[in-house]
Amino acid sequence: MVTKNNIIDKYMKDDGYVVVGCSAGPDSMALLNMIIESKKDKIVCCHINHNVRKESKREEEYLRNFCLEKGIIFEVMVIDGYQENNFENEARKKRYAFYEKILNKYHSKYLFLAHHGDDLIETILMKIVRGSNITGYSGIKETTLYNGYYIIRPLLNYTKDDLIIYNNERGIKFFVDKSNNDMRYTRNRYRRVVLPFLKKEDEKVHLKFREFANTLIKYDDFVKDMVKEYIDREYDRHTLIISSLLALHPFLRENVIFYILNDLYDNKSDVVKKRHVDSINKLIMSNKPNSEVILPKNKVCLREYDRLFLGNIMNKGEDYKFKLSDINVIGKHIIKSIDDTLENGNDICRLDSSKIKLPLYIRNRKSGDYMMVLGLGGKKKVKDIFIEKKVKLRERDEYPILVDSDDNILWIPNLKKSQFNIKNGEKYDIILKYCEKEENDE
Repeated sequence: MVTKNNIIDKYMKDDGYVVVGCSAGPDSMALLNMIIESKKDKIVCCHINHNVRKESKREEEYLRNFCLEKGIIFEVMVIDGYQENNFENEARKKRYAFYEKILNKYHSKYLFLAHHGDDLIETILMKIVRGSNITGYSGIKETTLYNGYYIIRPLLNYTKDDLIIYNNERGIKFFVDKSNNDMRYTRNRYRRVVLPFLKKEDEKVHLKFREFANTLIKYDDFVKDMVKEYIDREYDRHTLIISSLLALHPFLRENVIFYILNDLYDNKSDVVKKRHVDSINKLIMSNKPNSEVILPKNKVCLREYDRLFLGNIMNKGEDYKFKLSDINVIGKHIIKSIDDTLENGNDICRLDSSKIKLPLYIRNRKSGDYMMVLGLGGKKKVKDIFIEKKVKLRERDEYPILVDSDDNILWIPNLKKSQFNIKNGEKYDIILKYCEKEENDE
């Protein structure tokens, strides 16, 4: 039974506009009428015509006339078509983009949506089957702060049947979307098969799920505080230190991974799955110094020795090779000719032009590259030098290498010198120095 809704009344005390998402179905028509009963003006009815059913136009016209009769503002968006394979996901994105547009137009901070107790049950069960974390398992929150506005769902204590009875008692017309019976959609299968069984066991089962969700929300808020404190302290430039992650309780570590991934995907629903978190956790626990987990939508998690990088996949650029000049900039790497120096580290290269073939070139590495290493008395693979010097996996393909015209590797700047390098005090006529660009350099 639907009684006076105190949740709605609480927000109607605000003098500003409120936006109500309304499809003309039984749930949203009940919500719209409750808000009209509580607030007499500054109500914006926000309707999306998905334009995929022949009834869509009739529903739009009915809602337009209903709003005109009630003296409330009507805003509509008609969708011309869909491009993505996942209709539900694309429809959701378009819907919320329109809501935000209308909220901004009326400087409103309240969006009311008609999710009810049945929706809560379906969402929790779907999350359990798909795999999620505490946030996902808690289903639908009554109030959510998102992008500077509040999403309010005041109908979670009611079932769809409750709302249909409410409409019928007040003579409120509504439309039934026949696509809600289409078993191709995951949610409809839960709605048509699982929900009737649960309600047969307990007609108030939605309130049990609500209690379950509220308990999880409390746990989730507690964990989020701990996770946020850790991320603020340890997460820098998409990077975490693995030794620090290993020191965390496994449950807390999993949630740190989940929340970073969620942020990476701009908190879009149904992108981050438990399997992604599990794969990254295995990466952290692994003894492999360099490995990766490919994530959806062109993102990656890289383990680079004691560091974990989460971000966009760095696609290998085109191979490059260019003639050495006085100043050479390759990404963050700078190689320049200098007059002289007393320094003798791996950031300095001294060469005798009579013992190499000019001109000199800078190129990226090639498969099978090796260098005759100074003082080693033999050759070493460039790949092994990168591993030994802990060069990050994502940086190896673009790291600059100095070669002569016969493609002999003369120097891997800042890492290793070849046997062609001349010691300080001996004859040389070429001297190069390596440095890295500062982050604020243009």
